[in-house]
Amino acid sequence: MDTQFVWRDEFNIGIESIDKEHQRLFKIINKIFEFKGEGKNSQWACQEGIKFFKGHAIKHFAEEEAYMDSINYEGYEQHKLLHKGFRDNTLPVLEQELEQTGYSPDAVDHFLGVCAGWLIGHTLTEDLAITGKPLRKWENLLPSEEIEAMKKVIVQLIFDMFHLESHLISDAYNGEKFGKGVYYRLLYNTKENDKQQEVFLIFEERLLVNTVGKIMGIQTNKLDTMMAHAARYTARQFVERVMEHFSTDETYELKEENFLSYEEFQKAFEKEKLQVSLLLNTGEGYFAYCALAPHLLQNGIATPIGAENAMTEVEKYLMKREEQELKEQEEGKLKVLVVDDSLTIREGTKRLLDEDYDVAVAESGVAAIRAITLNRPDLVLLDYEMPVCDGKQTLEMLRSDDTFADLPVIFLTGRRDPGSMIEVMPLNPAGYLLKHLKPEEIKKEIDSFFEKRKK
Repeated sequence: MDTQFVWRDEFNIGIESIDKEHQRLFKIINKIFEFKGEGKNSQWACQEGIKFFKGHAIKHFAEEEAYMDSINYEGYEQHKLLHKGFRDNTLPVLEQELEQTGYSPDAVDHFLGVCAGWLIGHTLTEDLAITGKPLRKWENLLPSEEIEAMKKVIVQLIFDMFHLESHLISDAYNGEKFGKGVYYRLLYNTKENDKQQEVFLIFEERLLVNTVGKIMGIQTNKLDTMMAHAARYTARQFVERVMEHFSTDETYELKEENFLSYEEFQKAFEKEKLQVSLLLNTGEGYFAYCALAPHLLQNGIATPIGAENAMTEVEKYLMKREEQELKEQEEGKLKVLVVDDSLTIREGTKRLLDEDYDVAVAESGVAAIRAITLNRPDLVLLDYEMPVCDGKQTLEMLRSDDTFADLPVIFLTGRRDPGSMIEVMPLNPAGYLLKHLKPEEIKKEIDSFFEKRKK
């Protein structure tokens, strides 16, 4: 069996009756994984296994609610609503899809992915909250310092859910491209639809593989449909746990979710002024959490994922993602990062090189470091004179890290006096380009640089 949903010690919340039921639900999911491979009998076996899972889940919800009631748990009503939503909304839609497709392998994968994701998220957040553990860790955060508080909440929640020691890289993530990124958007409305919260989660693909994928025991190093469905539900509960900590008396409900291409994400990201934009390194991959709360974009961003189209949309997203990767491999475009505080220079250089190269831009030395860390280029065109952190200081920071000791950097400068050239010689720049050169001359110099490296 390729896939095995692995029970881990961190799933134990310390309440024996609840922990036993969680383990039983995990085992039932594993049995359904096994049934999938039983040839002609697989449909009947999956059908029976799924009925068995549903029966146990509903029984577990009732027992868990009875336990919460017995200890006068203050989050009892909210927890009951979460159970009700999964029982009355999520499960019936999944069952209908299974019946309509004759328990097809894709529909079974969708069912298992959603249930696995829901269980991972629910067990590691809401169920753990019954014991008071996460609440004790967060009780000293001050509402008047919400951004600082949110950083702490997210770092703590990543640890609680996945036992990863993450650290903040930036509290001003600017939408830079991740190497192999997964871009996920969630839109929440209040019941009256008068207030909204929009959240973007950006994952390095290996982070999902090394957390959700590993928990599910999926033997692959790339995102597949089952992992994508599980990631959706785990991510939703992650976001809702963060929102819950900063919530008012109003209740927010999920209105729309989308997987986005980088281009779609960039378009949405550029239109909005984010209130939170955090970039973290978890040790297993990079992760960004971006949030704002005003309006829904008028024309939408991508096809909303709903109960009726989730399976199709996730498959389409993964297929488009794979096609894009193949296209990039076939084109074999080298990556160039243009760093300049002038928008005119950035956009002009991007247009000049875009046809032959994969061009990214950064408006400052700090943004350049972040962009290089997330998506290493083959060449950096670095403005020598920038405010706050100039080209020399930026290159010094790069060269101080062994990872970027050999990264080619060409200075883009308005002057070429011997003094500034000598000053940066120890930092091993790959060359200098004068800004007043004609565009075709700049393009020729860059083409020539790559030709020489190729030889």
